Amino acid sequence: MADLDPSEYEVSELGPAIKEIEDVAALKAILGAEESGESRPAAITLIESRIEKYEGPEDEVDTDDVDLAEMSTADVGNALQGIDEVERLEALLDAEEGGEDRDSVKRLIQSRIDSVAGSDEGDTEAAQADEESMSPEERHPDLDHPTADKKHVRALENGVYRDVWVYCETQAGSLIDVSREMLGKARQLMDEYNDAYDENERVVGVLIGDDAATHADEVIACGADLVVYHEDERLERFLHKPYTEIFCQMARAGSDKYDDADEVDWKEYDKPRYVLFPATNNGRDLSAQVQAALDSGLASDCSGLYIEDTVISNPVKTGAPGEKKTFERVLHMKRPDFSGFEYSTILCLDNPNREFHPQGASVIPGSFEVPEPDADREGETVEHDATLDDDWFRVEVTDYDRLEAGVDLSGHESIVAVGRGIGADPTRGVELAVELAEAFEDADVGVSRGIVTGSYQFDGHVEKYTREERQIGETGQVVAPKLYIAAGISGAVQHKVGMDESETIVAINTDPEARIRDFSDYFIEGDLFEVLPQLTAALKEGQLDFEAAADGGGRPDATAQGGEADE
Repeated sequence: MADLDPSEYEVSELGPAIKEIEDVAALKAILGAEESGESRPAAITLIESRIEKYEGPEDEVDTDDVDLAEMSTADVGNALQGIDEVERLEALLDAEEGGEDRDSVKRLIQSRIDSVAGSDEGDTEAAQADEESMSPEERHPDLDHPTADKKHVRALENGVYRDVWVYCETQAGSLIDVSREMLGKARQLMDEYNDAYDENERVVGVLIGDDAATHADEVIACGADLVVYHEDERLERFLHKPYTEIFCQMARAGSDKYDDADEVDWKEYDKPRYVLFPATNNGRDLSAQVQAALDSGLASDCSGLYIEDTVISNPVKTGAPGEKKTFERVLHMKRPDFSGFEYSTILCLDNPNREFHPQGASVIPGSFEVPEPDADREGETVEHDATLDDDWFRVEVTDYDRLEAGVDLSGHESIVAVGRGIGADPTRGVELAVELAEAFEDADVGVSRGIVTGSYQFDGHVEKYTREERQIGETGQVVAPKLYIAAGISGAVQHKVGMDESETIVAINTDPEARIRDFSDYFIEGDLFEVLPQLTAALKEGQLDFEAAADGGGRPDATAQGGEADE
């Protein structure tokens, strides 16, 4: 791995490729190759972060000799972290006021003084609370505010939150699968939540459109206890402003903390506790706008959700350094890292002087199972009755084209996917995948992102199998077939997201250290150009045995002999 060529990897694939390299000299060689080659800023940052992990920062700040006049604001911030004496910090503050007198530096020093001094002095906390309750115009009256006409959303104090809300998106008159997935997951979450906390909170489905009411029964059958819908012929197609306003009106209804909140008999709390949106084009758009309008945060493109208590020591969240605080009923939102190294779990937690609800996430399609609808489930359906402002419809869709449906890989029992390992003969590699897929009763061909973004040359008869519509992964399709065969695919996290829920995963790769080995049921160490034809022949003869092919089976130790590594 020391002679790894970074130009052969996308940035998303480079992270996993260098994860096991701990030799600083080797990492610096890779960095030099990147800087003299494509010189991609994201790749350089990734490699440098890896070097820093094992080498440490080159320049340690000497806190014993701090000359503020010679330091940038960032340097001052770093230096202050090593100073714990209030008297010394106050001396630095006096020096800055008598010297450069930079507001940003003075704020840093004062913040450090407050942190070191602790919470005994209530004046600082009170001042922070007062400042947080002020609008931007009130905090900075000396500045010109071109957006001063916009309504400032003030955080609630002692708000009441209940239920999980699911925005149920429809397309072409039908509820889309990811809406069903979220309803099923929300049902599971709230059943477990109610048992754990002895509550009786609900799954609330939200429908907005020109025929919203027609989907209410299906939403209930998929897990909702309550469906709130708004129907208007002008809402036939998604529009930012009205959809956002309608959702927020629903979310605030029944609250006594909003002057414009509607009085309703189906809701007696201020805002939802949790809210889920689909990570589709429209869902991503709506989720960001709604969460901003409701004065909360958003974890986007999530593939895992669970609710539990969590202990936090961050002073921003606890109110004082060194203290720990238990936050209850926290929605843990898992998403893959951009680096490709691992998953991150996002939490939306309150500050001491501010509440952040609803805790919101957008969900990658295919992340959860589509529930079997239960036609006997009982639920309540209510219509959101409100007048829509004509000004919300200043943007009008006058004409549009509907794209072809494309290729849906999610419904097949088996999928044969190929990656960069076909590089020696790209067309032949795809042909072999197609031949194996055709030997199954119900199978199709998928590809990794490396095939879609690479510069491979394919003959015309296989080119259709290499297009983006067949890409599997975080930015492509998410599939969960009974059998997933990955040939020449290294196993970056972004691809793993798209196929990890497959019932049986068989990986073919010449690199015995390929990351995909870690999450495969059977790993065949071999050249796909040799292995795929053998699998096809065995399948046609009714003798396909992955355990024998892998010389032992099992995850992740099953291997057979092979040749050079696939990238």
